[in-house]
Amino acid sequence: MKAPKGKYAWTATVGEKGQIVIPKQAREIFDIRPGDNLLILGDEKKGLAIPPKSAFAELAAAIFEAGEREQEEEKE
Repeated sequence: MKAPKGKYAWTATVGEKGQIVIPKQAREIFDIRPGDNLLILGDEKKGLAIPPKSAFAELAAAIFEAGEREQEEEKE
């Protein structure tokens, strides 16, 4: 069965120190380079996800916006 365009699946082995190696094709497609930090999200029922780098900025913005709303609500 052929995967839909833009959809991928790889396997990785977890080493003794809990490290995984991201397959070369995945690193190339998603522009992952040595020294990059990756955001890893986990859900006990759905598993792990490694979103694209742009998710860092989106997540940070959402956190700061939520914090600002809380502060405004506390003032009221």
